[in-house]
Amino acid sequence: MAEKLEPAKVLYCGVCSLPAEYCEFGPDFGRCKPWLIDNAPDLYPDLLKEANEKATDNVSDKLQSVGISSGGADAATSSSQTGTSKKEEVKRLPGGKLKKKERQEVIIEKVVRNKRKCITIVKGLEQFGIKLSDASKKLGKKFATGASVVKGPTEKEQIDVQGDIIYDIVEFITDTWPDVPERSIFFIEDGKKVQAG
Repeated sequence: MAEKLEPAKVLYCGVCSLPAEYCEFGPDFGRCKPWLIDNAPDLYPDLLKEANEKATDNVSDKLQSVGISSGGADAATSSSQTGTSKKEEVKRLPGGKLKKKERQEVIIEKVVRNKRKCITIVKGLEQFGIKLSDASKKLGKKFATGASVVKGPTEKEQIDVQGDIIYDIVEFITDTWPDVPERSIFFIEDGKKVQAG
């Protein structure tokens, strides 16, 4: 007679409901980490080390905020103020990666196609609170050309204007939208970013 095999016991994650071995490949590994540290520390020993390091850093930060350091209370308050400004600028992406805050800038680029047709690309106007559809209409009327809002290669919307208006467009942007300073407008020439002013 053959032996009866016992079914394998699989530990499923309480957050993402995947087997615990596959959590790192799931949609949001960052949310699974605390559960894995508590319930399956042997599967991810690196997480346990990382959690211990964060805990010691957290304790040292709390001690510094209380004022227990070599610099006294003045040093602690200045370090806590700089720490909060850094936290505002940096955002976290899934997986714990850091995302830096984008600088507000308008980038103007000229692309040549079919050897003599030019397209002027304007990126970054939406960062100044400008609706791209309204901006493309104004650009099309001002320069008597076709202008449209399209998605660029980075999946961000940009304005494509037909024709070589790269140098005339800077004055038009600063006159039409005073919120956009000239020092935040850049050209891309020969693959290099050059300030317009």
